[in-house]
Amino acid sequence: MSKIKLLILLLINLILLSCINNQEKKEIKLSVAYIGGGYDGLMLSNQLQKHLNNFGMLDGNSKFQIQARISHSYNLFITNIDNTSDRERVSSSIDLKIYDTDFECYTHFYENDLSQFYVLAAGDKFISNKSAVEKIKIENVDYFVKVFINNLNESDLICNE
Repeated sequence: MSKIKLLILLLINLILLSCINNQEKKEIKLSVAYIGGGYDGLMLSNQLQKHLNNFGMLDGNSKFQIQARISHSYNLFITNIDNTSDRERVSSSIDLKIYDTDFECYTHFYENDLSQFYVLAAGDKFISNKSAVEKIKIENVDYFVKVFINNLNESDLICNE
């Protein structure tokens, strides 16, 4: 009697597992359009393609195309009363849009701004200033791309017009 009960439970489990495995998952597939802006655009394009590929979302033939624009600005500010510590703020701004090529409309918008600063070394010949700016740019772009991809949903990719 107990063997029959165990066989029935095993059969029920196998049926449930087969039903779970047969459910279709809707996966978002995206392609990356050309991003202008020189080195900054290339860096953004590479980060987008890298992260989309890691999540299995990159498809060059997808009807959903990511169009992007990125800009960085720099300004000098002094943070203490003695005026002895000059700092430079690097502000990054990004604008990402997903374009549906079939319906010719935009389906998703993402805009964000982020700024960081570093202590400015006196003189133009210090390489640490340039490397600090590059590191901040890379960190900002990486942050933008991760937040953008993590917030994507299938329901977001419907024409807004």
